[in-house]
Amino acid sequence: MALIPLPPSPSPDACAVHAFAVTPSDSSTYAQPTRWLWVGTAGNVAVTMQDGSTATFNAVPAGYRLPVSVTQVRSTNTTASGIIGAY
Repeated sequence: MALIPLPPSPSPDACAVHAFAVTPSDSSTYAQPTRWLWVGTAGNVAVTMQDGSTATFNAVPAGYRLPVSVTQVRSTNTTASGIIGAY
């Protein structure tokens, strides 16, 4: 019996199918919004959300999965590092 793949879930908490290293930038955006961000080293994470609003998540701990759908991690105000984006 063959497995039937399920379509990707729009939920930001769903399993990811692709991951990429994030280089914070005030100009570059992602073609595909993330489902979540993994923060390797603690700090602040400044983002542009999928709806275009902006936010800074302060004091995100190391090793934390931030369940946000973003199109950009901004370099201004981002102090965390080792960030991985997944969708």
